[in-house]
Amino acid sequence: MIQNIVLFLIGFPALAALVLAGVRNNNFRNRLVWVFGLIILVASVLLMFGFGSASLEVFPFHSKLLEKAMFYGEWIMSLLIFVLAIKHKKMAPIFLVVIQTTLLTWFELGHGHQLVAANNLFIDKLSIVMALIIGVIGSLICIYAVGYMKEFHENQHPEIKDRRALFFFILFFFLSAMFGIVFSNNLMWLFFFWEVTTLSSFLLIGYKQNEESINNAFRAVFMNLFGGVFFAMAIIYLFFTANTIELNQMLGLGGLVMLPVVFLSIAGMTKAAQMPFSSWLLGAMVAPTPVSALLHSSTMVKAGVYLLIRVAPLLSGTLAGLLVACVGAVTFIITSFIAISQSDAKKVLAYSTIANLGLIVMCSGIGTPTAIWAAILLVIFHAIAKGLLFLCVGVVEHKLHSRDIESMDNLIIKMPRLAWMLLVGMAGMFLAPFGMLISKWAVLKALVDTNPGLSVVLIYGSAATLFFWVKWMGKILAVVQPEKRDESGINLSEWTALYALVTATIGVCLSFPIISRLMIEPFVFGSSTATTILTRGNSLIMIIMMGFVILFRFSLPKKDEGERVVETYLSGLNVDQRNAYSAPLGATKSFIYKNYYLSKYFGEKNLANIGVATSWLIVILLIGSSLPWLV
Repeated sequence: MIQNIVLFLIGFPALAALVLAGVRNNNFRNRLVWVFGLIILVASVLLMFGFGSASLEVFPFHSKLLEKAMFYGEWIMSLLIFVLAIKHKKMAPIFLVVIQTTLLTWFELGHGHQLVAANNLFIDKLSIVMALIIGVIGSLICIYAVGYMKEFHENQHPEIKDRRALFFFILFFFLSAMFGIVFSNNLMWLFFFWEVTTLSSFLLIGYKQNEESINNAFRAVFMNLFGGVFFAMAIIYLFFTANTIELNQMLGLGGLVMLPVVFLSIAGMTKAAQMPFSSWLLGAMVAPTPVSALLHSSTMVKAGVYLLIRVAPLLSGTLAGLLVACVGAVTFIITSFIAISQSDAKKVLAYSTIANLGLIVMCSGIGTPTAIWAAILLVIFHAIAKGLLFLCVGVVEHKLHSRDIESMDNLIIKMPRLAWMLLVGMAGMFLAPFGMLISKWAVLKALVDTNPGLSVVLIYGSAATLFFWVKWMGKILAVVQPEKRDESGINLSEWTALYALVTATIGVCLSFPIISRLMIEPFVFGSSTATTILTRGNSLIMIIMMGFVILFRFSLPKKDEGERVVETYLSGLNVDQRNAYSAPLGATKSFIYKNYYLSKYFGEKNLANIGVATSWLIVILLIGSSLPWLV
């Protein structure tokens, strides 16, 4: 049964993608997206309940036809990128795609008869966690996209060619590839699905087909191909030194496979947009909001940290592991500070995403049970809360025709439901007892136990996180002028996804002790009875704190029917225009409510250059640290 559900989750989204690509009627396609999305969501939940208490199950599932299809599929993807790069005169991706394709073609044609994995697929508790993220959050984002893309083409950007059939084809094919990544034990299969996500990101970032989108799409594909080359070299080296291409066997070889572990770590950091590769994710924000939420926040970048979590036990206590942790640390603190200086909501979310992924990478480099536990919890909470925030910002942008934080005054009056959803998402990112803060507590413990110096990075980076979230929350709650409530025009598909993600954010916070006991600790310790991370006392404290957070909502004053909002008193004679008054000598004075962005200290350009230079040095040292294992 479990094997059938696994195969269904890999195959059904791909089949759904093909069906959606062939449907030309938008209304019919929209209904199909609802149906297909709900089927994938239900199947991923059924997988969780059907898996039981087993720590690991492996499936042979041999298929020569499928392996040939993957081989030719890699060639087709490489050829597509090659042709488009020639068309747009982008030479750097051509160089990398030729190297990668040449390596794999030589490897598969020369040694294909030996590339046999005893078990091509596997499943464990980590796979279940990732499958739920992909199946539940991914499906909800696809459903959200039904209403969003209609508004996007019909009212917001009528000048952009309507290619929704291609859009939904790529989204669902991407879901198939993500399921393939988390269930693949055969590294050749994992690599194929890995490259499908790279191509999906490339095509969707360039969806608008303007110059900015095309340039950013090629930047993304270049950096992801860079990681792909390291992935390919890791597989080849592992085969020639250990005579295996199976992930579970590699994890049992310890330090003997340090070079491929380092190469896989570099591939993972590239996909997870860590410095010095982070610029591709920032450029990806030009894509429609469902793309930002699905590929570049909730799901695709999690493929990178998923791979790092897999190899984390091999990194524990090694110089390579320390250097991986340092890359994550540099990324976390630099991007947290840069986020302070941003007023574009999607940029704040993008930098916050990179920062939190940096925290997960830091945990993976440390590789202790506590650190891995914290990393998985960070993955869960970040995926849900950040998915919610991106989708909320997409609706706000359509309603306000701006995604600048400074435009969000009065949002609590004008769009109260949406404002509360934003606040829940932000609380999930930093407020006790929501999971991100719980995870950071565990990260701090892991750092104190192993690398106390890195705890300084966590403390200062978290302080920056508190600063930029609180000032954004302040703008949403600020009431500076009379405003009418207007939440009309928001599609049912958008409300459905938003309500579901709000419920998931709160539900996961309430049930995280159960999630830890049943899902995370069995993976970390290899035993379903392990409970050493989260004690009963800690669980009780967090549940009580969650209760106070829920009660806080009811402590706020209720709005009476006769209550009204008036213009702000400006210590002078108010004039007709808002935020202006007549001074004692008759001159009209004006002012604005605006957050501090401290660009002089936390400006994007200066800090990014420091972070990129530092992280490049660490990556070079990381590669060098693994070279002694060649002899």
